[in-house]
Amino acid sequence: MSTPRFLEIPNGVVTRRLVTTRGTFAALEAVPPRWDRAPGSTVLLLPGWTGSKEDFLSLLLPLTLRGRRVVAVDQRGQFETPGPDDPAAYRLEELGLDALALAGALDAGPVHLVGHSFGGLIARAAVLAAPGAFTSLTLLGSGPSGLTGQRAGLLSLMVEAIPTQGLPAVYAAKRELERMEGLEDPPAAIEEFLARRFCANNPVSLTEITRQLVNAPDLVAELAAVGLPTHVACGVDDDAWSPDDQRQMAARLAAHFTLIPDAGHSPAVDQPDATAATLTDYWDALARSTQPVGNNAP
Repeated sequence: MSTPRFLEIPNGVVTRRLVTTRGTFAALEAVPPRWDRAPGSTVLLLPGWTGSKEDFLSLLLPLTLRGRRVVAVDQRGQFETPGPDDPAAYRLEELGLDALALAGALDAGPVHLVGHSFGGLIARAAVLAAPGAFTSLTLLGSGPSGLTGQRAGLLSLMVEAIPTQGLPAVYAAKRELERMEGLEDPPAAIEEFLARRFCANNPVSLTEITRQLVNAPDLVAELAAVGLPTHVACGVDDDAWSPDDQRQMAARLAAHFTLIPDAGHSPAVDQPDATAATLTDYWDALARSTQPVGNNAP
């Protein structure tokens, strides 16, 4: 559901394998030159359905310019992170525990957790499992429950097709449908990457997370009860969960809500600088609101 605009890893961003108690995850990391390891200065980014760490490439350095260490990952069974062939391994609760293990492996205390799209549903599961591991939660282009409407119907067809048709055929059908809907083809290098990334997913993983993207329950009340500072942000033209649905979710969570101009479902791709500013402005305001009396640190 995201199309990276470029694939080159910029100077200042490194690839790494992040070893956790629940396996090893492919990651991209950017660290400010003068990072002070202060509490709340580390960010963990979780990509969405058929996405990967590369969806955040344009976002990493803008976030480090504001003094934060940033880590984006491929989740279990996604692109360059392997995953088992057991469907139960891809329940939202299990993927949430992966996110919790990733946060712990960063060795930075509580971190800011950002989940894009399906990654937001996983981030929610992580917070419900152990809210103390996180300084804040940002749901970026994500909703209160699974997708509905025409898109949900197409995803349900994909669930049925993956085991019988295989990932290359399903990807080809997906792209043909997107062309019929008027979506322009990306540059050839991007198209090759998208096809390779899609087909690199563990088929069991993609089948199960697609199923959950449709069937995920509404857990907004449970998340609100946790009391973790929460930010809901989305592109003004989001075509997955509507901005109105996300605004209503934010109200139910008593969360801060931001609309990002000139962006669709993937604001980190469409408007990385504006998205970085949206995220850091929230985190900076949160830090100021929680500073002890007499502490003038920014």
